[in-house]
Amino acid sequence: MAKYLLLKHYRGGPTPLYDVPMDQWTPEEVTAHIQYMQDFADRLEKTGEFVDGQALAPGGTFVRYDGEGRPPVTDGPFAETKDLIAGWMVIDVDTYERALELAGELSAAPGAGGKPLHEWLEVRPFLTVHPTTTD
Repeated sequence: MAKYLLLKHYRGGPTPLYDVPMDQWTPEEVTAHIQYMQDFADRLEKTGEFVDGQALAPGGTFVRYDGEGRPPVTDGPFAETKDLIAGWMVIDVDTYERALELAGELSAAPGAGGKPLHEWLEVRPFLTVHPTTTD
């Protein structure tokens, strides 16, 4: 089994087929989207492929270390809005192909008008430590 991070961006990749921002959806459309995501996670939990997931608010602060005894820097540079992460899901699957299959399914979550979003998801494998051998 290998772990993959499925990243949902607020905007990213080529423009989706149905590019209506979530803040313009009806409450029923938001509820349907969230329910789809929950049902997807519940199904993967039953197969043992779900590890964790979370939606994220659009706001955030970039912070970096600025030297010993100095306060952290919080005033940029800032990522473009399209680069901000809307949420993530960690899956643990047998193959990379399975990770792609699940990401494609997650991309079909409903949006405005109940139509599949066809949103772009980023699939990132977890970095693994290569085993070392000793003589």
